[in-house]
Amino acid sequence: MVENKEPNRYAKILEVIFSKHFKKGAAEIEFERAEFSQAADKLGIALPKNLGDVLYSFRYRALLPKSITSKAPRGHEWIIRPAGKGKYKLVAVKQANIFPSHVLAETKIPDATPGVIAKYSMNDEQSLLAKLRYNRLVDIFTGLTCYSLQNHLRTTLRDGSQIETDEIYIGLDKRGAHYVLPVQAKGGRDRIGVVQIEQDIEMCALKFPRLICRAIAAQFMEDNLIALFEFEESKEGIKVASEKHYRLVKPDELSPEELQSYSTRQS
Repeated sequence: MVENKEPNRYAKILEVIFSKHFKKGAAEIEFERAEFSQAADKLGIALPKNLGDVLYSFRYRALLPKSITSKAPRGHEWIIRPAGKGKYKLVAVKQANIFPSHVLAETKIPDATPGVIAKYSMNDEQSLLAKLRYNRLVDIFTGLTCYSLQNHLRTTLRDGSQIETDEIYIGLDKRGAHYVLPVQAKGGRDRIGVVQIEQDIEMCALKFPRLICRAIAAQFMEDNLIALFEFEESKEGIKVASEKHYRLVKPDELSPEELQSYSTRQS
């Protein structure tokens, strides 16, 4: 019941704020968190206890109302970016979220997740982070030797925006060069938003200015099937530089024929 009611209430609040600021042809709309209370009063509905969840819901879980999406410039969609402490903005971009390809080949990896962890794991962010770690999937995906530095790193960006990165890895290549790899992990319901990737890259420039940043995201596609992405910045915004799908299997589920086929892959 809660999952059905909350997005509707959130949508009504955001619609009021959007209509207050929107002008025809606008590609950017700024608003403040304080306006949530004003919108709730106008609608005569209870203000959500966690105001941050209103924005989080639309950035990573729920779709924006049609009354808002229909007013995006042609070929664009809205994303919600932080714009300072307690401030946000709706910005029109060509792509707001990244989704796994459904035609990409899978690679089977013998599952090294400890049995006791697998027994109690769920298809959520924490379970995904654990499987990445135990199976060294970030190492395999990037070709680097990687070490987990910290979980849930919270920091403040230059504009005052507060962010949280799910996990930070430090990597080394064969030359001895050092890398920082911010990782965003998403369960099956959540979406990979370009805003989080932009923020991760900015965080690395701020906190690890001497390291080479390689922004990573991971998502459960189904049980034990994990999509991994690497991103890069371009003039058009965040782009997917690489995507791979890894299926964690028991050792006897990986055949000699499959191993042979992997050895002849180009990349």
